[in-house]
Order: sequence, then structure tokens, then C-alpha cells
Amino acid sequence: MTRSPALPLPPPDERRRLREARALTRAQLAKRLGVRPGTVRAWESGRGTPRGRTRDAYAELLSTPAAETARQTPDEAGEVTSQDTAAPDPTEFILTPPRADTPSEGDPTPEDESGPASERRSSPRRGRPRPSWARRLRPSGRERGSGPVPVARDAGPYLTPAQAFDALYAYCAPALARQAYLLTGRRDLAHESVERAFQRAWDHWPEVARDPDPAGWVRAATHDWALSPWHRFRRRYRQPEPPPPVEDDRALLDALLSLPPPYRRTLVLYDGVGLDLPETAAETEASTRATAGRLMYAREVLTERLPELADPEELHDRLAELATTGRTRAAEPAAVRVGSERRARLWTRTAAAMTVVLIGSTAMTLHTAPTHYEPPVPPGETVRGVPPRVAPGPLSDEQRELRDQLRKSLLDGPERLTPQAR
Repeated sequence: MTRSPALPLPPPDERRRLREARALTRAQLAKRLGVRPGTVRAWESGRGTPRGRTRDAYAELLSTPAAETARQTPDEAGEVTSQDTAAPDPTEFILTPPRADTPSEGDPTPEDESGPASERRSSPRRGRPRPSWARRLRPSGRERGSGPVPVARDAGPYLTPAQAFDALYAYCAPALARQAYLLTGRRDLAHESVERAFQRAWDHWPEVARDPDPAGWVRAATHDWALSPWHRFRRRYRQPEPPPPVEDDRALLDALLSLPPPYRRTLVLYDGVGLDLPETAAETEASTRATAGRLMYAREVLTERLPELADPEELHDRLAELATTGRTRAAEPAAVRVGSERRARLWTRTAAAMTVVLIGSTAMTLHTAPTHYEPPVPPGETVRGVPPRVAPGPLSDEQRELRDQLRKSLLDGPERLTPQAR
């Protein structure tokens, strides 16, 4: 009995390209092979080599056609997804934005007829195919004005505000939840930030609908709510959330959370979402020079703690992998709209009740107030410097003798002098 020859193992650089062409993350590949994601990273960087049955399974998986591997790739919910359809999924997300000379996904191009699907979806930023697992942090080029947001085919020629809002929510909510998770490190806070941002968008829907970039409007609102400093005073956010299960993801998340919020937001927008420097500066409300300084400082901090992230492409992929840890739990668009309307009614009723209370207190004050001014009675004061009045008392012996003498002299004395005129 002869043993069949083992399949050749491609070089380290080719291993990574083949894995990405098959739309597999390191975590998914490690789960299939029964190893850790760090082991797969070592194989792709050349620091390690698989052996035994693991090597045979690894080589066989890399040699499997990409189409067959894609059909067997489980999604985040644990179900098997098929990628045989040619039309892009409206809820599919990518990391890099389209350039001016690059058509958006779904637009007919000459390469669509000749080149394979992996070449048609090549990233302009990296120059090689972008796997479907990396379509996490950002909606596709349609959100940047290159086309309308995808909607249901049976929506008709005109959309109601609710239909347009539901399409925008289904298109952007998963990516925004992952971005908020990178900014906060908390799944619950990330989902709450997305819901509050879309509730605010529904309250200001006429403004959002006329905005040239409605997805950017909602993204800015999501980031502002996620990075609000008032969350630290809430009871539910005083306890830390369980960290990611993979050690490399925990190290990257700790390094991200050690950055100040403006630096963290700049790094996520530039290296995660894929905005250019002027767009990142505009969204963070800073100058281009200050944004560049924040970006360089954030990269230095991450490189100091994780030297393998010195390559921007590796940092880009690691951010995408960290954002996809855990299951995304997004509320239904109808529930978000109902919550926004309920909150608006609550605030309206509260404002009306406060107005009624204010009017009633003002009327009561006017009714009970005096009609004329009555000066207050001043308090009494002690007057000093005036001798006290003394009541006449009994006469002494000398005073009685003097009184008797005066009485006698007046009765028996000489005649009184009378004035005479000259």
C-alpha cells in the first residue's frame, strides 16, 4: 500500500492571499483546523510551519477552489451563506472607500465581463482582493454619494420616509455598531449609540434626507454618543465588560482604549473606516495638521505596545477582526422609529406639563399679590444722649424752709416796683 504524496504548502505570503481569496478570517480558519488564530498568523508571517495532519488539512484547504470554500463559510449567525449570486448584498460592508477613479460596487465596468469576481472587488487602497469578512466597518461606496442607498425592489418609484429610513438603517447599522465597539469596547454601549443616533436621525429626518451624505450624518451622531463623557457616571457602565476571548484581540482593544477619545476616533476613521485625512479632520472637527498629529501619535502608541501593527495593512486587518468579534445585535428599524416617536411624545408631554405648571404658578402669584405698596415698619432703636425724665418727689427740710420763706416774703414784703415811662 503506497501513501499518496502530500500537497505542497505555498509560501507564507501566498498563504495569506489564498486565505483572503477564500473569504476566511484567521479565526474561522483556526476553528476549522483546531488551532489558535495566533498560530495561523505565525504561519502566514513565516514564524511557524504546520506539521502532521494539521499541515495536510491546511494545504488541502488552501488548494480548495475559492468558490467551493465560499459556499461553506459560516456567517456570524452560524448559518451557511452562498456567494453564487452576482448582485451585491445591500447589508454588505467594506473597509476602504472608493476612489474617484474607481467605480462603486454594482456599477458595470469592462472588468465585470472578463475578470474574476475577486479582481472586480479589489480594494483600491491595498491593491488586492478584499475578503467578505472585512466588509464590516463601513458601508460600500453608495453612502459617499456614488449612488442611492439600496432599497427593496418592490418599494415602488417613490419611497415614504419610513421606507427610506428603514433602508438607511439596514444599510449602515451593522457597520456603525462595529465602529462604536472599537471606540468604546462595550457591545451594549455600541448598540445603544447606534439606536440613539438613528432615533435622532428620525427626529430630524427632513434634514437628514436632504443631506448629501446621510450615512456620514448618522455616523457622526453615533460616534458623539459613544464617546460622551457622561457614560462613566451611569451605574451599568461602571463594571468592565468581558474582554474578547483571543489574547491578541484583548491586547489590541486595551491599546485602543488607552488612547484619548479624539485620537481613538481619528485612528478608527482613518485606518478602520478608510476616510482620507481631510474627511477625518472634518468629522472630528479639527484641522488637518492636528488630525495628522493625532494619527501619528495613535500609531506610535499601538506600535510600541504591538510591534506587528507597524504595517498599516496589518493594522487595518486587525481592526476588522477585532470589530467582528462577538455577535452583532441590531434592533429592527420599526422598533427604532417607534422608540424615537415615543421619546418625542414623552418630551412633548413633559414640556407641556411644565408650561402648565409655570402658567398656574404665575396666575396664583398675580392673584395673591398686594395691590399697593405698604412700607414695612422699621424696628425700634434706642435714643442715646437725652437725660431721662425724673418725676417730682417729696421735698427735703431745706427745700420746705426755702419755700416758706419765699411765701412770707411775697405776702409781707415791700410793694412791688412798677415800671414808669420817662
